[in-house]
Amino acid sequence: MADSSTHSEVVIHGLTREGRTFRPSDWAERLAGVMAQFRPGGSLARPGGHLRYSPWCIPTTMGGVKCVVVNTALRAHEPMAWDFVMNFAKDNDLQVTEACLLPEARPGAPAGETAAQPPAAGDTPTS
Repeated sequence: MADSSTHSEVVIHGLTREGRTFRPSDWAERLAGVMAQFRPGGSLARPGGHLRYSPWCIPTTMGGVKCVVVNTALRAHEPMAWDFVMNFAKDNDLQVTEACLLPEARPGAPAGETAAQPPAAGDTPTS
């Protein structure tokens, strides 16, 4: 893997290097569930926090393939958790790519404005 200092996420794909679909089919949710305790502020950051996925390890689907998006901040905050996730991918011969995922565009927002960026003060939303 290349230097990930310029990438904010690593994507573990549910495909082996040979292109076979990784099983079981709920592997991404299981892995993210194990990682749920690792989050900014620790596992007790808020009541019920252990019942949610960590923002550092999120299951998703990309192009019809189950994946887990792992934020590289996990490496600095919980090095053993980072090693666990990366070793899971390595041990199961899964494809891993580095990425810098962008937030989705907000519906009706001007070009370049994302859901994570509210309109500037004084701007009126367009319909």
